[in-house]
Amino acid sequence: QVQLVESGGGLVQAGGSLRLSCAASGRTFSIESYAMGWFRQAAGKEREFVAAITWNNGRTYYAESVKGRFTISRDNAKNTVSLQMNGLKPEDTAVYYCAPRVGYRGSYDYPEDYYYWGQGTQVTVSS
Repeated sequence: QVQLVESGGGLVQAGGSLRLSCAASGRTFSIESYAMGWFRQAAGKEREFVAAITWNNGRTYYAESVKGRFTISRDNAKNTVSLQMNGLKPEDTAVYYCAPRVGYRGSYDYPEDYYYWGQGTQVTVSS
């Protein structure tokens, strides 16, 4: 069984930073063969793409709203993916999720291509 566990969320003032981590586990599951993505879902809104990182060359993709502020990285040896968030804004408030990309119907920002969602971690940015 594959499990993704997100951590590192919390309450922070606008302009502050947080570092989210996503740990993957499962008897035979390794993230090294998958692109990994971070998505977020604010209350009453659809889940939206935040960032993704490819499995082979580490190329990264970001939503326009976080470009220049967030950085996604991966450590295949530790089976983890991280999201460094700087310059946080109140509109970044959401539950953040990570997942491996297992489908190829869309581009990296297509949530239906991702599976094995974790429980998420809450990020709240106060103004």
